[in-house]
This record gives sequence, C-alpha cells and structure tokens, in this order.
Amino acid sequence: MMKAIAIDDEPIALEIVKAHASKVPFVSLMAEFTDAFKAMEYLQQENVDLIFLDIKMPDISGIEFFQSLSRKPLLIFTTAYSEHAVTGYELDAVDYLLKPFSLARFMKGCNKALELYNLRYTVEEPNYLFIKTGYEQIRVMFDDILYVEATENYVTFLMRDKSILSRMTFQEAIQLLPADRFVRVHRSYFVALAHIERAERHQLSLGKHKVPVSEAYRLNLMALLNR
Repeated sequence: MMKAIAIDDEPIALEIVKAHASKVPFVSLMAEFTDAFKAMEYLQQENVDLIFLDIKMPDISGIEFFQSLSRKPLLIFTTAYSEHAVTGYELDAVDYLLKPFSLARFMKGCNKALELYNLRYTVEEPNYLFIKTGYEQIRVMFDDILYVEATENYVTFLMRDKSILSRMTFQEAIQLLPADRFVRVHRSYFVALAHIERAERHQLSLGKHKVPVSEAYRLNLMALLNR
C-alpha cells in the first residue's frame, strides 16, 4: 500500500483526486492540502510514498515545492497546464496528468507509480554507510548507530563505544540513514528506533545516553513506538 497526499489550491480538484484515489486499492490518500506550506509541515512529520501535486499555486509553485524537499517521494503532477510537462519529467515525475483527467487516466498514473515503488523496495539496500571525518571515510553499520546529533555545521554519529564527528548538515545526515529505522525526535536529534530502551514525555533513554524529545516530534514518535 502506497501512502499518498494531494496538494492543490483548488478544493474541487482535491475532491476529484480523493474520489479517484478511493477506487485505487493500493493507494491510501492520507491527507489533502490547499496550502503547500502546511503540506511541508506534514512531510516533516510523516513518511509519504507518493504526492499528487498541482503546479500553478499561489506563493510557491509545485515545481519549487518539490525541489525544496530533502526526501523526495514519487511524484505525479496534476495540472491544467501542459507547458510544464518537460520540467516535470526532468524532475523524474512518474506521470503528468492534465486536468480534467478521467479515473482510467488517473489509475494508469498510479500503476506506473506502483511499479517504481515496488522496484524501490525490492532492491536490497546496504546495511552500512561511510562517514567522512577529516580525510578519512569510516564504514559504520546502521545497527551500531544509537543516534545522530547536529551541532552547528557538524554532525556527531554516536555509537555505544565511540562517536564520529563529520562536517555536514543535519539534513544530509538524515538522508544517509534509512527512514524506517531512524526517527527524528528533536530539531537536533535523529534516533535509532531499535536502541530506544525507555520513552518518557520529554526524553529517551538509549543505554546510558539521554536524548531530548521536543513537542513537535513527540506524537509521531509515539505512533511509531506503538505501531
């Protein structure tokens, strides 16, 4: 099942996407947004597999919106304008649906997305990463990482027996780690779910280490721990 959201400044257009999506058995439309910035907030908290995205929106275009995302789900553009089709495919969009589109055309786009989704998750991914520190590249197993902490222009990868300091942004560090095994719990902390031993309202215990939990990320964390 692919988790999806829809973004369009026209409520009627969103209703059409919602109605079509309800007939596609492998798509679960989790939320709809007329405000792109509220959608950004949602994507900071939730993992999404597919976005149905309008291009012509106030304040920020669909193209600018998608380019701003650090984690990029599969993308299907839904628009009344054909002149952006080339740009859409340059962004590796799965499909480009011209309004008004039929249920059959919508399902064709969803089937293309499902093929790519299955390819993405059937490829065996490595269970390690290389972390650059100084002039070295150090191989670290995902299972050994307790959490990642951001400090200004540096990120610390902390393990039970050592820590590695690397010059990178926090978002770059997050992109290196599998989203199904790590969760953001604070503006400066990204934590391995498997190493959480105790979860309190405002902090986590990972062995002898304590990590703060901010209110903005607490609900998503609790949902992951209780699933």
